[in-house]
Amino acid sequence: MIKNIHFTNFKSLKNIRLKPSNLNLCFGMNGMGKSSLLQALLLLRQSKLNGVLKDKGLWLNNKELLSLGTGKDVFYQKAGKGELMQLKLQSEKNIKFTWCFKFDATSDILPLSDFKIEPAGDYSLLDEFSIFNNNFQYLSAEHYGPQKAYEKSESEVSQNKSIGVKGEFAVHYLSVHGNDEKLKFDNLKHPKSTSDFLINQTNSWLGEISPGVKLNPEDIKGTNLIRLGIQFETKSEFTNEFSPINVGFGILYVMPIIISLLKSLPGSILLIENPESHLHPQGQSAIGRLMSLVAQNGVQIFCESHSDHIINGARVAVKEKLIDKSNLAIYYFDRNINDDEHKTRITEIFIDDKGELSNYPSGLLDEWSNLLMKLV
Repeated sequence: MIKNIHFTNFKSLKNIRLKPSNLNLCFGMNGMGKSSLLQALLLLRQSKLNGVLKDKGLWLNNKELLSLGTGKDVFYQKAGKGELMQLKLQSEKNIKFTWCFKFDATSDILPLSDFKIEPAGDYSLLDEFSIFNNNFQYLSAEHYGPQKAYEKSESEVSQNKSIGVKGEFAVHYLSVHGNDEKLKFDNLKHPKSTSDFLINQTNSWLGEISPGVKLNPEDIKGTNLIRLGIQFETKSEFTNEFSPINVGFGILYVMPIIISLLKSLPGSILLIENPESHLHPQGQSAIGRLMSLVAQNGVQIFCESHSDHIINGARVAVKEKLIDKSNLAIYYFDRNINDDEHKTRITEIFIDDKGELSNYPSGLLDEWSNLLMKLV
């Protein structure tokens, strides 16, 4: 897990410090820096995995994970001449990793100026940090859309235990592991599920989004493809199978999120963007609840969202004692438009045992009331 974050001069994050918890919900209007927080973590990961972080620098462009342009696109625009970008992380073992990068306007690799491990240690310690190993999953806001057939990836699914950045290998993962992988924690088991296997639990949690839905992945022999059939429960039986292209987009959008949450192990790190997209409010609340249950088991989640229902699902989970309040952190991102500097401010919002928040910044959970006042 990540215990402390200190970033300077990365995009609008001029100087921010966070002490992340297990479930970290990041809210705020568009363009306030929520994505930048996740992007900084992703750039460190892709630079390490591609072998440039140790002695070259921060790699800004990778078609498989993240592409942000060149130095002028990611360096804080008001940084003074000679200032460095600093990305500092502290692990739960209290090991501090600090990278400093120089400005280079036209390069897609920010040159490394300095790297420190405190207390002094070997570079191989990075491999024990989940942000840099296979105990990691990132799901971008752009998910793989409905397909007639889905591609396989043995390396991602069998070796890395990953479902892809866009959830593109979620169907393959379900085909390979759905009927042999059981949930490790009782609190994740859906009360309506008939078994603990991943396929049954995925179907049951999907039922919170679309009641009675059933996924049937099937290998297409002789090809590198997986077929997915979708059925719906009726009073006496299941319907015929539907192709994903003829089923609501929300089911296919949220499926990778549910799978990634259910399969996560303690100590792993998940980065999830906009899990509420394409979902009915009831489904959004269910995802907030499921993330809370997963986080209670020692999984660290960074979630960027705009949904009142996501945050309220987590608040109810606290009140119902499904997650301890100390395992939930809520951050509100904004900026002062009257300031000459385009820099992010982050307000941490605390929660009590009843799910009440310590403060309600303007823009957080207030749009419903604003509109209601215009109607009465």
